[in-house]
Amino acid sequence: MTTDFILQTQKLTKEFKGFVAVDKVDLQVRRGSIHALIGPNGAGKTTCFNLLTKFIRPTSGTILFNGQDITNEAPAQTARRGIIRSFQISAVFPHLSVLENVRVALQRKLGTSFHFWRSEKSLDSLNERALELLRSVDLEPYAYLPTVELSYGRKRALEIATTMAMDPELMLLDEPTQGMGLEDVDRIRQLIKKVAANRTVLMVEHNMSVVSSIADTITVLQRGATLAEGPYAEVSKNPAVIEAYMGSTDTELVGAH
Repeated sequence: MTTDFILQTQKLTKEFKGFVAVDKVDLQVRRGSIHALIGPNGAGKTTCFNLLTKFIRPTSGTILFNGQDITNEAPAQTARRGIIRSFQISAVFPHLSVLENVRVALQRKLGTSFHFWRSEKSLDSLNERALELLRSVDLEPYAYLPTVELSYGRKRALEIATTMAMDPELMLLDEPTQGMGLEDVDRIRQLIKKVAANRTVLMVEHNMSVVSSIADTITVLQRGATLAEGPYAEVSKNPAVIEAYMGSTDTELVGAH
């Protein structure tokens, strides 16, 4: 039944001058789940995200969100529906404080981001909610620190807080643990699990230990097409998936990055 799924794609296809980057992908993201999109480099994962957030238009196929066809909507319209993407490269303002970054995101949600003539005081009402969001990602002690001084992992946590400030119903995370040390990876892993408690998360992620420990469903893409889908235990034993990742059928997928 459609209502079980917050997001569905039907034969979603994107061609660039004869090159098929996404090839007839049927994606079904169950409401309230953590769904991971994995695959070797060049598998079409980021292109898929760009299609879902309307950064690019599909060549053919359909995108349904809460059962409604949103294929031809503008990016802003899709964002207003509650599909919010957190970027691969930390998208925060380095010279604003940690609190101010969250406040900017809250303003965007209110639609007052261009009211520069408003007094600073009118933004104070947002501080309480901003601090609440920082608390949820363990950044409250850093609220008044310039963002540039945060560690890489904490910047990514801040990015998750600013994404949450937009009140997403479906949160798209693009490589949330890329370039992180073990300690930061673990912090972000726990954070995603916490954030997903009352919303749906679709993530592109290379780190298999993260995927195996938090994803309910995994879709494996190869050359733009769906190679396999299911829980990690099932997908990781699929010979075609092991072959795609490792180039041989006798290697475990576990630990593949």
